[in-house]
Amino acid sequence: MAIHFMSMRGVPDDELEEICTLLDQHKISYYETPPGNWLISAGAIWLTNQEQLVQARALLDEYQQQRLTKAREEYTQHQLTGEEPGVIDRIKENPVRFIGYLAIIIFILYISIMPFIDFGQ
Repeated sequence: MAIHFMSMRGVPDDELEEICTLLDQHKISYYETPPGNWLISAGAIWLTNQEQLVQARALLDEYQQQRLTKAREEYTQHQLTGEEPGVIDRIKENPVRFIGYLAIIIFILYISIMPFIDFGQ
């Protein structure tokens, strides 16, 4: 019987490829199910052998820890070199989107607070 190993929802293509390569290197038998036609259901990776689950989980945990460490190091390096954009840089990049989001936030706050202001009168 197949064992659900991991969901592919939100998994980037490069990470999925690296995970499949890792499973292949350690001769862990698996198969993939693709996402649904309308992307309502996510794809998944399924193991075909129950006995390989513990080994596969340990490999995945180690891989994800290495990927996390690498991503944090790259982020820190980009911050130190000034390549990582800050909040002001992102606002300057797309001011119309910022104004739109700000207007939506103000509108939601107004609707949320008005009943309490009217209630006091």
